[in-house]
Amino acid sequence: MDVLRVDEVPRPVPGAGQVLVQVRAAGINPGEAAIRTGAMAEIFPSTFPSGQGSDLAGVVAEIGPGASRFRVGDEVLGFSEKRSAQAESVLVEAGNLTPKPKQVPWEVAGGLYVAGVTAWGAVHSVHPGRSETVVVAAAAGGVGSLAVQLARRAGATVIGLASRPNHEWLRRHGVIPVAYGDGVADRIEAAAPDGVDAFIDAHGGGYVELALALGVAVERIDTIADFAAAAKYGVRTEPGADARPGAEVLAELAALIAAGELEVPIANIYPLARVRQAYTELERRHTRGKIVLVP
Repeated sequence: MDVLRVDEVPRPVPGAGQVLVQVRAAGINPGEAAIRTGAMAEIFPSTFPSGQGSDLAGVVAEIGPGASRFRVGDEVLGFSEKRSAQAESVLVEAGNLTPKPKQVPWEVAGGLYVAGVTAWGAVHSVHPGRSETVVVAAAAGGVGSLAVQLARRAGATVIGLASRPNHEWLRRHGVIPVAYGDGVADRIEAAAPDGVDAFIDAHGGGYVELALALGVAVERIDTIADFAAAAKYGVRTEPGADARPGAEVLAELAALIAAGELEVPIANIYPLARVRQAYTELERRHTRGKIVLVP
C-alpha cells in the first residue's frame, strides 16, 4: 500500500484513434491490488512505476486523428487498457468509450466497467433461466451486487451469500439472502429445496467446491476469483460464447441504469489524493458495491 502515490506527469497527447478524457470518476477493483502485489504477474505483468485502474468516466478534452465519433465536451464512460484510469487525464482508445447517459451519475459511470462487464459475463456464462435457481457468492460486492440483479432480470430465483447488514438490500432487489460462514451449505439447501442450477463465485476461497458439493454441473459454475479451483475442476472463468465487446456491454448496462432498472451501489468516494485509504477499505472486502476515486 505504501507504494501508492500521486505524481505529476506530462499531459498525454492523443494519437490515431485515441481520445483524451478529463476524468470525473474512476473505479477501483480488487484485481488492481492483486496486480500491484504481483499476485497476477503471469496474466498482467507490470513494470513500475505504473498507473492503475481500468474504469473511468469523464469529458472528452482532445481527439486524435480518426476518432471523429466523439467531440470535445462529450460526456463518456469506458475503460483504459493501459491500466491508467486513476488520473486526471487519460488516453483512451475511442472504441473503448460509449456516451454517458445524463441520468447516470459520474461516480456510477466511473465505476462501471470492470464490475459491470464481469458481472454481465459471469451471468451469461452460466445461462440462468426462468424457474432456475442461481447462487451468487459475495452478492453485495462490486461484481456480486450487479450479478444478482442481472440474474433476476433473466428470470432466475437468486440466492445471495452476504453478511447480514447487506440482507435487506438484497431483499429489496428480489434476492434471497443467506449468511456465509459455517453451515452455509445447509442454509442454501433450505433456501433452495429443489436444488441449485448455477453458481457464480465472486469471492474465492472454497466456493467452487461448495458449488460442486451442492450438485451444480461444472459448466454451470463460474468463478471470477479462484483460478486454481477453476483449473482443477474445469469450471468457467470467462463469459463464454456470449462474450461481446466491452463498450457494447457498457452501453447496455448504462441504459439499464438510466432507466432505473439496474442499481450500482456506491460504497464510498475518495479524492485521488487519498488513494491509499481507498484501497485499504477495498482490501477489507466488506463493502457494498463500488469504491470510486474522483480528481
